Amino acid sequence: MPEPIDPRPHRKPRSRDVLVAFLCGAFVAMMLGMSFAAVPLYSWFCRTTGFGGTTQVAKALPTRELARTITVRFDSNVAEGLPWSFEPERRTIDVRLGQVVTIYYKVTNQSARVTVGQAGYNVGPPRVGIFFEKINCFCFTTQTMKPGESRDMAVVFYVDPKLAQDTEQNNVSTITLSYTFYPVHPPEEPMTVSGGPDKSGRI
Repeated sequence: MPEPIDPRPHRKPRSRDVLVAFLCGAFVAMMLGMSFAAVPLYSWFCRTTGFGGTTQVAKALPTRELARTITVRFDSNVAEGLPWSFEPERRTIDVRLGQVVTIYYKVTNQSARVTVGQAGYNVGPPRVGIFFEKINCFCFTTQTMKPGESRDMAVVFYVDPKLAQDTEQNNVSTITLSYTFYPVHPPEEPMTVSGGPDKSGRI
């Protein structure tokens, strides 16, 4: 005996398709959001933890100064392609924890053309980056130098007294602050069309 035929039409699983499409779209949106957020999140992580020798940006002056001293060493580098000389005014300085210090780096454009550079930095050993507080610095600011121009650039900083409370830093006696200037290519100026009319309107 043949089986009875269901007279009702078969319904397409539209609800399931819509749900799958929604989940796929949400996943793609989430991945895109994570990719855009990766850089600021990584930057925040480095600033918060001092990861990789990232220094801190001081929000206030230190409230105390300790007797313990740290030798701060200043390092300077210029990446290939940037015709600059770049040197600190002094190579080392002994500072007390909590002491505010200002030092200068001298930069000179040794070429006969305008050049542009930007400095990156790090602190060594990397684990002390969280205790190195910068009040003022030329890093991450684009510097445009005229031919033969020289410039003194200040760095104002202090080493946080909290370093003395971290037993893992008891053997730290020297901190190295290292800067590297990298070339930055300025935007090309619009080309002048030759053969155009002059101010009088003649060609």
